[in-house]
Amino acid sequence: MSKERARRRAVRQAEAEAERAVRRRRVARRERRRAVVRRLTPTIRRGRTGRLARHTRGERAAIVLLTGAALVGIWYFVDDLALRLALVVLLLLVLPAIVVIALDRRT
Repeated sequence: MSKERARRRAVRQAEAEAERAVRRRRVARRERRRAVVRRLTPTIRRGRTGRLARHTRGERAAIVLLTGAALVGIWYFVDDLALRLALVVLLLLVLPAIVVIALDRRT
């Protein structure tokens, strides 16, 4: 009787080992596939990046609103078209410096 139990146990163990091997191959294949997908998909940056990342949403809104108000003021109060265009170009060129001077937090 014990020889029969030992034989059945050996068969069960062999089947379990075969199933574990199949599972290991599946897991390895899945991991390789995930690694390939991870390597091929572009990384998505969470949060704010770039030049505007330094400013809060309120600061960005203030920059846009004040720039828009300045543009409206230029187009409303200045009659000459050439002077209007020159002032708009000057405003757009000087705007980054104004933002750095007004909102820079390094000091």
